[in-house]
Amino acid sequence: MKAGRHNRGPETLNARIPKEKALVRSAAYLCPVLLLIAAAPAHAGEVFGGLYVHDVKLPTDKSGVEDGMDFQLGYRGGNIGHTPLQPYIFGALNTAGATSYAAVGLSAKFGHSIYIRPGLGIAIHNGSAAKFEDPTNNKIEFGSRVLFEPELAIGTHINNRLSVEASWVHMSHAQLFGRENPGIDNLGVRLNLAL
Repeated sequence: MKAGRHNRGPETLNARIPKEKALVRSAAYLCPVLLLIAAAPAHAGEVFGGLYVHDVKLPTDKSGVEDGMDFQLGYRGGNIGHTPLQPYIFGALNTAGATSYAAVGLSAKFGHSIYIRPGLGIAIHNGSAAKFEDPTNNKIEFGSRVLFEPELAIGTHINNRLSVEASWVHMSHAQLFGRENPGIDNLGVRLNLAL
């Protein structure tokens, strides 16, 4: 028996689980809660869909290497209580076989005929989660399977049920899981249909 083997204190569960697995577990618990809130019958929601230019090179990312367009389809619940907060869930499918993703989060709408809608969510993707850059593969190495998903939209109402938005969607892990964090920015237009 090696000396000092039994001198260590018991490891806590959180010390044994890497940060990335803890975030995945948190997202797994958060998603059903947000879906239950979004499905509450007391508040009206809306479906939305849009077309995005995939991986636009902006100052907020270090990528700009993947191609294609993203088709986005989602659902946004009604306001939570008397707040401007609305839960959302959506998926985005890339037309060129590059990174596709799904996200769940909260957004808030400020304004009436012309409005701004910031949001913050958690996304999972099918792209590379490698923690190192490979410049030969034309893929973004995100460094994590789970990413933060901030977004911002500016929109206007077309009628009482239909609105249109110019939208920015960003994904990255804020260097929580390592130094490899190029991020991705998608710019597009989406239509919202109130239910």
